[in-house]
Amino acid sequence: MEFLSYLISGVSLGSVYAIIALGYTMVYGIAKMLNFAHGDVIMVGGYISLLAMTSLGLPWPVAVILAMVVCTVLGVVIEGLAYRPLRAAPSLAVLITAIGVSYFLQNAAQLLWGASPRAYTPIVSGALSVGRLSISYVSLMTIAVCIIVMIALTVFTGKSKMGKAMRACSEDKGAAQLMGINVNRTISLTFAIGSALAAVAGVLLCSFNTSLMPTTGSMPGIKAFTAAVFGGIGSIPGAFLGGILLGVIEAMAKAYISTQLANSIVFAVLIIMLLVRPAGLLGKFVPEKV
Repeated sequence: MEFLSYLISGVSLGSVYAIIALGYTMVYGIAKMLNFAHGDVIMVGGYISLLAMTSLGLPWPVAVILAMVVCTVLGVVIEGLAYRPLRAAPSLAVLITAIGVSYFLQNAAQLLWGASPRAYTPIVSGALSVGRLSISYVSLMTIAVCIIVMIALTVFTGKSKMGKAMRACSEDKGAAQLMGINVNRTISLTFAIGSALAAVAGVLLCSFNTSLMPTTGSMPGIKAFTAAVFGGIGSIPGAFLGGILLGVIEAMAKAYISTQLANSIVFAVLIIMLLVRPAGLLGKFVPEKV
C-alpha cells in the first residue's frame, strides 16, 4: 500500500513536470530555442493566483484564469522584446538572453512581493479514501489536468490550421514563410500557449508544495526541461511521458533511497538515458544537412 501511495504521489508530481515540459518542448520544437525563463513564468503565475485569491477574494477558477491571462501576455512580451530580435543570432546569444530574462523575473518578483516564502493554500482540499489508501484531490486534479492538456495540445497541433502552421514552422521556417505562414505570429502564439500552461503548472505546483517564493520555479523548471529531453524534446507525447517518469523516479528515490540524493538520482538517470538513446524515449534522430 505504501508503494502505491508513493507511485500516485510520483505520478502527480510528474504531471506538474509534464505540463511545464510541454511548454519547453513546444517552444523548442517550433522556435528551436531553450526558454530558460519558462520556470520563472511559473512563479509569476503562482503569485498572480495567490494575490487574486487572498487580496481580491476571487474564487480559485477565476484566479487561475487571471494568472493564465497575465502569463500569456508576459510570454508574448518576453518573446517580442528579448527573443525576436535574436532570431538570426547564434544559439549561445539566445541562451544567455534567456538566463538574463530568468534572473530579471526573479529579482522583479523580489522587489514586488518580497523574498520571504509565502504560504499557498491548495485550490482544493480533502482526500479520496480507497481502503487504506488516501489520495488527495489536488493529486487527482493535477493528473486529470495533465492528461486533458496533453490530449488538447495533440489535437490542436494535429487538426487545427494554426497547429499545422506550427508544425510547418518546426520543419522549415523559410518554406513555411513562402507558403504564406506568418512565422513571427506563429512563434508568438507558441510562447502564449506555453506561458498559459506555465500559469496552470504554477497553481498546481504551489498547491502541491503549499509554499511560494521568487525562486519557486527554478528547480521545477530545470527538472521539466530534463523531462522534455528525457521523453524527446520537440515531442508532445514525449514531454508527457518524460514528466511522468521523472516524477515517479523522484518519488521512489525519496521514499526508498534518500531525500538528499533524489535530485542527483534524477539527473543521473537522464545522463544514462542520453548515453543509451540521445534523442530521448520518443524523440527522432534527424541528421543535420551541411
